[in-house]
Amino acid sequence: MQPTAPAGEFGLIDWIRRQQSGRSHQGTVLGIGDDCAILEVSAGSRLLVTTDMLMDGRHFRLESDGAEAVGYKAMGVNLSDIAAMAGLPRAAVVSVALPRGNAVLIGQGLSAGLKRMADRFEVDLIGGDTNAWDGPLVVSVALLGETSPPGPVRRSGARPGDVIVVTGPLGGSLWRGRHLRPEPRIKEALAICVAERLNAMIDISDGLSSDLNHILEESGGLGAILDADEIPIHPDAIDQSRTDGISALDHALHDGEDFELCVVLSAERSRRLLARPPEPVRVYRVGEITAEPGLWLRRSGGVVLPLEPCGFDHFRNRDSAGGP
Repeated sequence: MQPTAPAGEFGLIDWIRRQQSGRSHQGTVLGIGDDCAILEVSAGSRLLVTTDMLMDGRHFRLESDGAEAVGYKAMGVNLSDIAAMAGLPRAAVVSVALPRGNAVLIGQGLSAGLKRMADRFEVDLIGGDTNAWDGPLVVSVALLGETSPPGPVRRSGARPGDVIVVTGPLGGSLWRGRHLRPEPRIKEALAICVAERLNAMIDISDGLSSDLNHILEESGGLGAILDADEIPIHPDAIDQSRTDGISALDHALHDGEDFELCVVLSAERSRRLLARPPEPVRVYRVGEITAEPGLWLRRSGGVVLPLEPCGFDHFRNRDSAGGP
């Protein structure tokens, strides 16, 4: 009898993770399953490691977006993973597969975009690998960081009764190309961690519903109720909804590539954070964690309906994430 194949992108990741179960060697504090892996390189010194690969036609459109914008995004999405664990970015290595016909010019544009984002956060580009082929542009960035004194904040610490907050309005990132201009919340994550102890955190790259669901799964199969009237909706989502007929709320819940932070902390700490957020932080309460598994949406009047995590899955979503 053939074993059942993993379902979708996250099913495959979970399958790979289970193959590695029990195989961690000395120095691996945290492996597959969070925004970054954590390695203890010496006593008291921990290294964060994350990587993301971007592909032409899936995450961007080289012909219309340009190589510099691609490089800027490629560095930014990795910085967002470091922010999700309240870490400090340090250095990056970049591997590229360049279209053979215009490899040098594309490589120069990529380099300019990578450097522009890296310089903003004092990240050194320390190496990588450069190839050319007859296929589309592929960029892979591996970013190294270190844990901060308040961190690292994992996905796995949520508890029933905790409050869920986000750091900015959500949805519509593709509408005017905002997905190409990520704003990694490095400073915001550190400021929040200094102000209050957090139980869990993740960056919103695949959509609030999907990324919050990762926290619920990693925290032992908890649930959450999101308040529809409290979710901050980006003006781009409102404008997009007028054209595509999808509600602005659905865009805010499921679109992804907002790169805001989804933060979980105790009710008492959330009250203090919401009352006096540290600079430069904006925070919005969007729901609470429940002991009962499942994701739910509370509508006006108190009606609570099941909410399917419908964020981006590379194996299921056929539409390009590179623009409307």
